[in-house]
Amino acid sequence: MVRFLILLIAAALGLGGCAIFKHADPPQVTVTGVEPAASGASQGLGAQLKLRVKNPNDTPIEYNGISVELDVQNKSLASGMSSQSGTVPAFGEAIILVPVEISYMGMAGQAMGLLSGKSFDKVTYEMRGKLGTERFKSQGELNLADIMTGGK
Repeated sequence: MVRFLILLIAAALGLGGCAIFKHADPPQVTVTGVEPAASGASQGLGAQLKLRVKNPNDTPIEYNGISVELDVQNKSLASGMSSQSGTVPAFGEAIILVPVEISYMGMAGQAMGLLSGKSFDKVTYEMRGKLGTERFKSQGELNLADIMTGGK
């Protein structure tokens, strides 16, 4: 009887543990625009990335802080972070502005690409970061005309 009780308790704890450690999908984060940095917000070449964050989960994502690293055409271009906090609703989305520093070396690399005759109407990007404790990774193609006008 004692052995049966121990097995029953262990099974209950095991099932309860599965509910506690429910797997959540990472947020889907895309760049929708680039805006000039607010005056005095940057010591170098500064800007703000406009990010669309989609939450594919049935629970909201509460975040306190965001960090981003952005590579364009396989070259590091910008990185930044913010201590802002907020919530991305369950099965919803939010727009978040993140201040970033644009790397001088990254700008030089992009300029060299322009001088070599590469077309920059569309560029590939890869972005990594954290939204609170949730890590995200995104890659895709940007239409520079849309990005500079805030995305449509």
